[in-house]
Amino acid sequence: MNERMLTGTMKINAKNHLEIGGVDTVDLVQKYGTPVYVYDIARVKEQADKFKKTFKQKNVKAQVAYASKAFSSLALYQILAKEDVSLDVVSGGELYTAIQAGFPSQRIHFHGNNKSESEIEAALDYQIGCFVVDNFYELEMLDRLSREREQMINVLIRVTPGVEAHTHEYISTGQVDSKFGFDLNSGQAQKALQSIAGMPYIELLGLHSHIGSQIFETEGFTMAIETLLKQAKQWQEDFGFELKVLNLGGGFGIRYIPEDEPLAIEEHTTAIIESVESSIKELQLSMPEIWIEPGRSLVGDAGVTLYQIGSQKKIPDVRQYLAVDGGMADNIRPALYDAKYTGILANRANDATEETYSIAGKACESGDMLIWDLPLPKAESKDILAIFSTGAYGYAMASNYNRIPRPPVVFVENGKDFLAIKRETYADMLRLDQSINAE
Repeated sequence: MNERMLTGTMKINAKNHLEIGGVDTVDLVQKYGTPVYVYDIARVKEQADKFKKTFKQKNVKAQVAYASKAFSSLALYQILAKEDVSLDVVSGGELYTAIQAGFPSQRIHFHGNNKSESEIEAALDYQIGCFVVDNFYELEMLDRLSREREQMINVLIRVTPGVEAHTHEYISTGQVDSKFGFDLNSGQAQKALQSIAGMPYIELLGLHSHIGSQIFETEGFTMAIETLLKQAKQWQEDFGFELKVLNLGGGFGIRYIPEDEPLAIEEHTTAIIESVESSIKELQLSMPEIWIEPGRSLVGDAGVTLYQIGSQKKIPDVRQYLAVDGGMADNIRPALYDAKYTGILANRANDATEETYSIAGKACESGDMLIWDLPLPKAESKDILAIFSTGAYGYAMASNYNRIPRPPVVFVENGKDFLAIKRETYADMLRLDQSINAE
């Protein structure tokens, strides 16, 4: 197998099995069944520490806010609260989960391009730390509610700086033509800034931008920083604007397949700090607090999904299919935007490869394919297939398509396993259904 895919505590043990967090994945399958998402919690903590470390070493005031759209649960929020990170939520559901987990509300930032009034009211009730304002509709609602409550609100203005990261079009968000944020070039962002000046209960902390996801270079961040700080300087001269916080979003890439070459976290954070320091020196601005929002890069490669192999189909001179007991219902990314993954047989991890298989899911869709052309040992029914780097947007985007129950989520650390989310049952899926009783 390719050793590059073994991150954190992952290793091949003496039984030739994939082991994560000191726990044999074969034992996990016997205990929890398949499919099952497994998270290496030591890896999550390690990644969070790496993001914080560079800022501390360079004595730069910062907040590292986990972008919880990647994966959220009570247990994960509780772990991250202890790791002294902040939290980025984008819905009332994520906010509610965070509060129920006991996450400190002052470290919660609320994102979203269409926050409802009830969501905003809940966030105000919880007295969260900051709203990232996305549009005039939201800004007007915040102004009205803050006046009614006589409650101060901290905000960042989300702007689209016109920078496009090298990423898939569905996950690129910093360009001018985007559903997110106030456009800089058309003057929308300036209009928002001027409007806030007349809103007595709204405190403008600074600016936010997010240029995309799965980014493998630093140039996009550098360009966004230069653009935003030049604009901040102009607004300072024109309106007395003070940039207290510069939030540069997330999008830091991870390795999904051996060929991927993501930058080390330290390279990203160092480049961001140096670019900000260089620009503020040139522009004669005060150093803002830097916020970033890693999501995928905290949990993505910490996650592995374990499946059991079932049926096989061989088309002579064309392809061999292996079907697993999951698929697009637990990992929509390959079908949604052609995301690439790799995997191994967890129960025969170092056996020599003999065949090339394409991994099919069990949903009634020809597009339900998880991996094309994966070299593996000769596979048999009931072998365990482990697919790497499924910790981000797997469970978070899972569905009940074909009435398939969502898998459980298991955390492993220091030789112990913890059931973070139970396996969904057929009864769970019917819980909200209403029956028409025949008379």
